Amino acid sequence: MKQDVNSTQNIALFDLDNTLLAGDSDYNWGLFLINEGLLDAKTHQERNDQFYLDYKNGTLDIYKFLEFQLKPLSEHPKAFLDALHLKYMDQVIRPMMTQKAQALVDSHKASGDLCVVITATNSFVTKPIATAYGIEHLIGTDPEMVDGQYTGGVQGVPSFQEGKVTRIKAWLNARGQQLESFNKSYFYSDSHNDLPLMKLVTNPVAVDADETLTRYAIEHQWPQISLRG
Repeated sequence: MKQDVNSTQNIALFDLDNTLLAGDSDYNWGLFLINEGLLDAKTHQERNDQFYLDYKNGTLDIYKFLEFQLKPLSEHPKAFLDALHLKYMDQVIRPMMTQKAQALVDSHKASGDLCVVITATNSFVTKPIATAYGIEHLIGTDPEMVDGQYTGGVQGVPSFQEGKVTRIKAWLNARGQQLESFNKSYFYSDSHNDLPLMKLVTNPVAVDADETLTRYAIEHQWPQISLRG
């Protein structure tokens, strides 16, 4: 069913890792599993570090990365993973949640804006984090499930680079909306990987940005902010 669109409403899109979070939830999930004794430290961390470097360099093969990153989900029952994630939230994620990030989210919510976290990191890891920030809507890369068990595969289009554009357009279309439906559209991100979507919104904001995005923001007079501390 299509929803009535209030042309005066704004939409605020938030990247998660190194934007709302002072760190990377995907990378740290791997480290957490190593510390829990669920992954081999040497082989996993070497590959994790390389994929993270590829991401920062803009050369990440998203499907190879997801094959690597989602495999551990397929090796344990969902209930065990959910309990493990509660521990991960308390020990790793909450210390990375900053007051400035929460205040930014709260200001958009107070203005009646539609708030969405849109992240390349898989939705198993990120949905509880979005909820902890008080954001109902999450667009993440979706791990495939069959009969209540993760398969290690991916369902649909990963929300990475151009995939974020594909995913937000499809999500809004299902609601009877589009980016142009909103008076203003904000997207907060730290990464040059998000430039395809940042170029589409009316109000792109670089947050603690990497060097490539910082240069682009300066050239195009985009605002730059920090959510650290």
